[in-house]
Amino acid sequence: MKALVGILALLHGASSRELQLLRCDTIDPRECTICLDGRPHPVPLDPASWAALTRCVAHRQSQHTRNPHVIVTKVTKTGREPASAAYLCHVLDACGLTPRTVRSTRLVDLVNTMDPKLVAVAFGMEPEAAMIYLADHVDPTRLLASDASG
Repeated sequence: MKALVGILALLHGASSRELQLLRCDTIDPRECTICLDGRPHPVPLDPASWAALTRCVAHRQSQHTRNPHVIVTKVTKTGREPASAAYLCHVLDACGLTPRTVRSTRLVDLVNTMDPKLVAVAFGMEPEAAMIYLADHVDPTRLLASDASG
């Protein structure tokens, strides 16, 4: 489960809330996609992400739970509620990071290399929300490229 949280936050910018609400019925094994709450389109998964997801689902099945969520804890396996926000906040404690920090790293990279409005749409965010991830410095190599062409 730790690998799934880490990889979905890092590669796919999944928020803790999106991870909390991820349900088994939103997984499409034919297309290797998942639906994250608030995203306008299914998220295609790369082989590493898909492997982490399938390991997590296999672990979940070994728990013999009827909880519809992918991430199931000792507390939630007997019910239908998602894992708590506090649980997800601390699931990566062993590596010294939070899912929020890992997600922010991905969003900073995307917003600073692509159009922030497109990133906002893809992630189901308001355009203003993507702007907070803009870096406060300018990449000098990007300036040189634009000076040479203009």
